[in-house]
Amino acid sequence: MKMQRMCIALLLTLCADIAVAQESTDETAVWKLEQSYWNSVKTLDLVSYRALWHPDFLGWPYSSPAPQHKDHITDWIDQYTAKGLRLRSYSVRPAGSHATRDIVVTYYWLTATWEDKNGHGDPETSRITHTWLRTPTGWQIFGGMSAAQPPAVPPQAAQGDEKK
Repeated sequence: MKMQRMCIALLLTLCADIAVAQESTDETAVWKLEQSYWNSVKTLDLVSYRALWHPDFLGWPYSSPAPQHKDHITDWIDQYTAKGLRLRSYSVRPAGSHATRDIVVTYYWLTATWEDKNGHGDPETSRITHTWLRTPTGWQIFGGMSAAQPPAVPPQAAQGDEKK
C-alpha cells in the first residue's frame, strides 16, 4: 500500500512538472507583465500601469459595484492612496493560464499588504483574472475581474451544513 501511494505521488509530481514545462512563450511573457503590473502599482508608476491596458478594456474590480472601462482603472489605487496607504509588498501565486492565438488568460491569487505611514497593514488575498490581447504594440489587458478571497471554511463546518 505504501509503495502504491509513493508511485501515485511520484506520478502526480511528474505530471505537474510536465504541465509547468508546457507553458507557452506567450504565457511566460504575460506572466512577466503581471509582475510588471504589480511593480507599477507598488511604485505608483501610473503611466506604466495605464500602458498595460487596452483602450477598449472592460473589467469588474472587486472595489467597484459595476464593470469599469479603462478611464477608471486607477480608481482602486486612488482609494488606497487617499487613505494614506501604500503597497508595501505583494505576492503573485499563479493558479493557471491559457493561451490561444492572440489571447492569454491568467488566473492568480494576489496577497498584498497596504501599509499606513506608521507601517501598519495586514496582508489581504484576492483572486484575479486578466484577459490579455496581443496588439501591434504588445500584450494589453482587455478584460478582467477580481474578488476578495473568502476565508477558508473548516471541513467540519462544511460537512455540518450538508446535514441540514
